[in-house]
Amino acid sequence: MKPKGVPVIFTLVFLLLGCTEQQTYDILIKNGQLVDGSGETPYLGDIAINADTIAAIGNLDKARGKKQIDATGLTVAPGFINMLSWANVSLIEDGRSQSDIRQGVTLEVLGEGSSMGPLNEAMKSKMKENQGDIKYDIPWTTLGEYLDYLENKGIATNVASFVGNATLREHVIGIEKRPPTGEEMETMKSLLRQGMEEGAVGLSTSLIYVPSGHAATEEIIELAKIAAEYDGMYISHIRDEEGKLLEAVQELLTIAEKAAIRSEIYHFKASGNANWHLLDSAIQMVNNARTKGLPITTDMYMYNASSTGLNVVLPAWAKEGGHNATMKLIEDPEKRKRMMDEIDFHVPPEKILLVGFRNKDLRSHIGKTLADVAKERNKSPNETLVDLIYEDNSRIQVVYFSMSEENIKKKLALPYMAICSDAGSYTNEGVFLEQSTHPRAYGSFARLLGHYVREEKVIPLEEAIYKLTTLPATNLKLEKRGALREGYYADVVIFDADKIRDNATFGKPHQYATGMHHVFVNGGQVLNEGEHTGTFTGRFVKGPGWKP
Repeated sequence: MKPKGVPVIFTLVFLLLGCTEQQTYDILIKNGQLVDGSGETPYLGDIAINADTIAAIGNLDKARGKKQIDATGLTVAPGFINMLSWANVSLIEDGRSQSDIRQGVTLEVLGEGSSMGPLNEAMKSKMKENQGDIKYDIPWTTLGEYLDYLENKGIATNVASFVGNATLREHVIGIEKRPPTGEEMETMKSLLRQGMEEGAVGLSTSLIYVPSGHAATEEIIELAKIAAEYDGMYISHIRDEEGKLLEAVQELLTIAEKAAIRSEIYHFKASGNANWHLLDSAIQMVNNARTKGLPITTDMYMYNASSTGLNVVLPAWAKEGGHNATMKLIEDPEKRKRMMDEIDFHVPPEKILLVGFRNKDLRSHIGKTLADVAKERNKSPNETLVDLIYEDNSRIQVVYFSMSEENIKKKLALPYMAICSDAGSYTNEGVFLEQSTHPRAYGSFARLLGHYVREEKVIPLEEAIYKLTTLPATNLKLEKRGALREGYYADVVIFDADKIRDNATFGKPHQYATGMHHVFVNGGQVLNEGEHTGTFTGRFVKGPGWKP
């Protein structure tokens, strides 16, 4: 007979051995300054990753990693969320997403006013016809199919998208400026429901462009109610960022209230020197709405210049039928003259920088101002503008130096301000060098951390990280994203807070930011010691209305 105490002794020995056994993780990040996304004070600690998940956080001295990173002297944070990305085509060309990954962006939120689905055959044909230097097939039809296509193709960053009201309108109505019939409205609602159930994060509008801006407030409210049914967000490039800024902000507040939906203003700003003073009143309107309980937020990029089409300064009647209609109007001498006479320069021609042409013969003008080209041609800026649009057969991408540096700092201090690039994510080689771009494509996030946090001290580092991570993830209702927490997806960045900086300039925009050492996306190491690994672990991140 065995002594009765033997099983107890064996149990104690087993437990003691178990306590001293070293825990092994796939990746162990040691001794980092953890800025977890909460906005709270940074603290020293370790992070362990298993597969795609943060497995442990804290003092992990007794653990080991199959791969270990010493983060001594470095900041460890959640991956950054780009609230307004135009990487939808650049990711098809190059899934590495280099210009954003090298700044720490791990989620691109697409779909400002227009989205990559739902499409019909006519829209697919138009997309093919209007492709620029990047050529691509269109094997998808719905927005969810497009996002699946990106994930299956291989991308370094995660992707999410809004459904654009311009896409819904074009799918159902075309580009006519008229209200939808009852049947057309129901069709748009049905398409939006499909997009939300496929995983879209909400409804977007871009109301200074055609055909998004053809939608009246009541039409947008009806669509926003559908997005709200799925707990989605309404987000808008509001109808005016210049002299009628306050009316445009009020429209968004009205939509948010009547549709009972979380709402955000894209790249919140007062554009044009004469309108800078309006920003204070716009901020007060948002603050008042929030005090009343309306969930209103905003986002911004970190530059005093915007970038959009040269055609936006044309009178409204010249744009309402779309680009092809504008081209036909230019061919009519009387209409062309009227168009030139009614051009409204919200910034002067010497502050309009030309950065993108479709016609290769015109690319010698890249890097010049509209005033420069007008002088070369010995024509007025008004005539030069109309001629360039016609010769290029495009809206022409330009940079407008239209904003106040003081206002940038004022906006950044707002507690509800998230961050975006409003640009594609590029590689500084190959087809991407065919055009210039706004430096925000390479520097918006690094500029926040280097210039505005470290140098200007507008906000502390922990608040900046909150704006880049937990704030947008919470607004979008994303599950297990935007924070350093056990059980969350391992979107993690490691950077040198003393050295991170943007290097892109308006003259030489294709320059990567520096100071980002390591980036993990869903546990996969995409950036290692500042160099891209070619790893594609990005996923289609689905919104709260997703139905498997």
